[in-house]
Amino acid sequence: MSKVRIRWALLSVYDKTGLVEFARGLARMGISFLSSGGTASALRDAGLEVTDVSEYTGSPEILGGRVKTLHPKIHGGILARTDDPAHRKDLERDGIDPIDMVVCNLYPFEKTVAAEGVSMADAIEQIDIGGVTLLRAAAKNHERVVVVPAAAEYTAVLKEMEGNEGSVSAETRLRLGISAFSRTAAYDCAIAGWLPGRDGSLLPLESVALTKLTDLRYGENPHQRAALYTDGGRSKGVAGGRIRAGKQLSYNNLLDLSAASGLAYDLEAPCCVVVKHTNPCGAAVADSLEAAFCKAHECDPLSAFGSVVAFNQPLDGATARRMTADAPFVEALIAPEVNDEVVEILRSARWGKSLRIVEAGPASPRYEMRSISGGYLLQTGASPTPDDKVQSSRAPTDQEWKDLRFAWGVVRHVKSNAIVFASEGATVGIGGGQMSRVDSVHIAVRKAGDRAKGAVLASDGFFPFPDGLEAAAAAGVTAAIQPGGSKRDPEVIEAANRLGVALVHTGVRHFLH
Repeated sequence: MSKVRIRWALLSVYDKTGLVEFARGLARMGISFLSSGGTASALRDAGLEVTDVSEYTGSPEILGGRVKTLHPKIHGGILARTDDPAHRKDLERDGIDPIDMVVCNLYPFEKTVAAEGVSMADAIEQIDIGGVTLLRAAAKNHERVVVVPAAAEYTAVLKEMEGNEGSVSAETRLRLGISAFSRTAAYDCAIAGWLPGRDGSLLPLESVALTKLTDLRYGENPHQRAALYTDGGRSKGVAGGRIRAGKQLSYNNLLDLSAASGLAYDLEAPCCVVVKHTNPCGAAVADSLEAAFCKAHECDPLSAFGSVVAFNQPLDGATARRMTADAPFVEALIAPEVNDEVVEILRSARWGKSLRIVEAGPASPRYEMRSISGGYLLQTGASPTPDDKVQSSRAPTDQEWKDLRFAWGVVRHVKSNAIVFASEGATVGIGGGQMSRVDSVHIAVRKAGDRAKGAVLASDGFFPFPDGLEAAAAAGVTAAIQPGGSKRDPEVIEAANRLGVALVHTGVRHFLH
């Protein structure tokens, strides 16, 4: 069928946004309505004529409204192929009228489970059964039936019908059918993805629900296509952030903003993180955001050119003015709150007009997902508490302990093999992404220069040989924290004692590939 002329429409929606206007548009084209419950009441209140589902089927709503449209006269009318003589015979025998259009959206399961402290009973009650069945039935029979799965489709559907004597083209019916199947698939995935955790498990059984938010200009490089997806709103973070100023966020902006804010929100004191290509090139905590920014930027000002900066507290005017004075160029910025005054201060910088400013709170996903060739990897995202044990003959001083714990919080956000030098609550040298750990130490030594004297070291994995610790000690590092677990741990501990370095094992590894 190239076009389908609509005469009989079933309307059953939870979200009634735009419903009345859409129904009035259909009514002007002579279309009759079949509906139930709150949808029927909303249409009648607007002065529209409606046939109740229960009146049409001869069966009342039961189980407190859980069963309304699950009836052969409804689904026979949707699924019937009117070009099939056997189907027409069944329709005549059972008094079933063909239904040409199904307008349906679903109970807000995703929104319900996004709320803090939602109970299992409340979540279960928001699992739609009849609506999903209506969408699937109509989408399956899209050759004859028009399915409208979201209010966002109302305007386009009406416009096409008004320009085609109440008909909808085969191309539009197929597009809407695909949209309906996408919606029901995402809905089921959201349910299957939320329920794990209630039974003690942590990862979804077989599916993950993703909803496309927007197309991006391109991917990591201009020749790659890309889009941004979300998990239906359960996790906030960068994907749910508010763009306060600047151009559309790019694929790489989003990656860097996620990396920067992930580290910033890991730390409790006022914190600033400077990221380049998803790796921190500076991080610091201080009594104020302004001081934290200065310390973070000083770690590696050369790499900070064109960086992404994150703060873990609302951005204030003093910090914004310091950024405009000291930072040569910032690509994007993220903080939990950026008021209008601060936005204007940032935009006054010579690079401010192109600065992307994002407001976003912390995300708390239950798992992390990455793609590989032919598949996907999922893992839990929680960071275990380290079991700090002093291995050396000398224990760290109070200041060394503070810096060791700060460095340990930073190192898990640096690509492996990761080495972080820190002093007075700030990174002074970072090395990572190398094939050998000692090479990362040498990079951190070079980046730190004289600032390595009296600094501490954090390593995301164990030292397989004493050489890395020896290189750090030669530069002036006085204490180190690492997971431990190497068969050469005794040699590394002996080197620490020989060099006078306080050495702590955490029992926790933090690889980031």
